[in-house]
Amino acid sequence: MATRMNVIIDTPSPNQDERSLPVTLLVLHYTGMQDAAAAIARLTDPEAKVSSHYLVAEDGQILRMVPEDRRAWHAGRSHWRGIDDINSASIGIEIVNPGHDIGYRPFPEAQMSALIPLMADIVDRHGITRGNIVGHSDVAPARKIDPGELFDWERLARLRLALPRPRRPLTDPHWSDGGFLLALGRFGYDTLDGPAAVRAFQRRFRPETIDGVIDGECRAILLSLLTGGDKGAERRAVGDATQGRS
Repeated sequence: MATRMNVIIDTPSPNQDERSLPVTLLVLHYTGMQDAAAAIARLTDPEAKVSSHYLVAEDGQILRMVPEDRRAWHAGRSHWRGIDDINSASIGIEIVNPGHDIGYRPFPEAQMSALIPLMADIVDRHGITRGNIVGHSDVAPARKIDPGELFDWERLARLRLALPRPRRPLTDPHWSDGGFLLALGRFGYDTLDGPAAVRAFQRRFRPETIDGVIDGECRAILLSLLTGGDKGAERRAVGDATQGRS
């Protein structure tokens, strides 16, 4: 049965300004703080100069902190598919999780069940393509690793809310390492820090091994993403069932 969106509680943040680009991206983060209260305090502190459009707590509570027509300060220095002002072009969602430095853990069912319909609503209203639904580590690979390898991208992919991981049979194109980085840049990543970009790609599409090493499986996955299906350019069909679990 389709899940319904939880009640959204307005908790305004002063950390916002005007957009200069239309919304074409959705960026997912984890908070990386001890609990929701600490994250909310920081995201609403004018001295911190950070914010997001939404925050999803572990119990499924959803807070709206910045209106969608305004620019929230969530992505920092970042890049995706030719866009450098990610904040202007995106909706940012912070997902409460202590993160790798404090006690990284799986994202609970109540949280995922709240996140999914929120994402579906945003994606449908803004026409965001699957290839532009990304993690913070995707747009800032040299600085960030969230939402991390425990985040259930595959569940989102089954609902057409993310690109799926390509599965076998896969073909290794035997690119050189330089060729792989060129292809990774073509896919959308900033590859100025090559090993960091490779780790970000692995964290998203092969989370069981995140070592920054370009191997045959990485090459094959990237080739499949670049050549298969809609390449992430297709929008999620409005009306697709938004299942809490598939």
